[in-house]
Amino acid sequence: MKPARFAYHRAATVASAVELLEEFGDDAKVIAGGQSLTAMMAFRLARPEHLVDIAHIDGLSEIRRDGDTLHIGALVTHHAVERADLGPDFAVLSRTMRWVGHLPIRTRGTVGGSLAHADATAEWCSLAVLLGADIVVAGPSGRRAVPAADFFLGPYTTVLEPAEMIVEVVFPRPAPHAALTEFAERQGDFAIVSAAVDLDGAPHPTVVLGGVAGTPVSVEIDPGNWDPEAPSRFGDLADWVAAAVDLRDGGDYSAHYRRGLVRTLVQRACEEAAA
Repeated sequence: MKPARFAYHRAATVASAVELLEEFGDDAKVIAGGQSLTAMMAFRLARPEHLVDIAHIDGLSEIRRDGDTLHIGALVTHHAVERADLGPDFAVLSRTMRWVGHLPIRTRGTVGGSLAHADATAEWCSLAVLLGADIVVAGPSGRRAVPAADFFLGPYTTVLEPAEMIVEVVFPRPAPHAALTEFAERQGDFAIVSAAVDLDGAPHPTVVLGGVAGTPVSVEIDPGNWDPEAPSRFGDLADWVAAAVDLRDGGDYSAHYRRGLVRTLVQRACEEAAA
């Protein structure tokens, strides 16, 4: 199929992009890498009357460190993060990119686009929640930082207003003992379930699951179920998370099947994070 007719606008600055979004309101969509939006438009699942292209705005394609804080611009591609030397503090971001689709998708797809698309199985959404990132957005009233935990409202739904766009994501602290792993039927497919773990969480690890609800799920760990000295600590934690998460039958996969994936993937992510 072909997309419905639309008008194309190329923004030169963040301010001009916001002006266009404000002018056209709900009839406009931001496009950068286009890996999600163009596919939806081709199947006419999305029919924006105006596309605002932000791919040529200066300053949104940078990765920079500010002490212990990492800033990633909205136009940074998955492949750029995959190739970047982020050091041990943020190596989890580079390692995770291998799970994002195939190389052509990683080469064109952007960090900001993935976060704005808000797919519950998307790696960037889980990473942002896991590591307590702030998602910085620009709109008519200026810029605001939204904690990732508050950014995702439901499937493909965020707190972004019609005239707002993501400009960067800020990771406020190092995460040298974090990992994300997932399972899909074929390499490059959307994950059925993903598990992200940060062992440096206090007083227990932080666990975020993807594919088990409409948004990434941060699992509340009972401190009594975490003994950092126990030889079986990772398996015990995985068993507890799998039992605690609320799963329902639906789609092509039963709750029992996904619960088994949660158990396996949480343990695997813990072991990778520890290594």
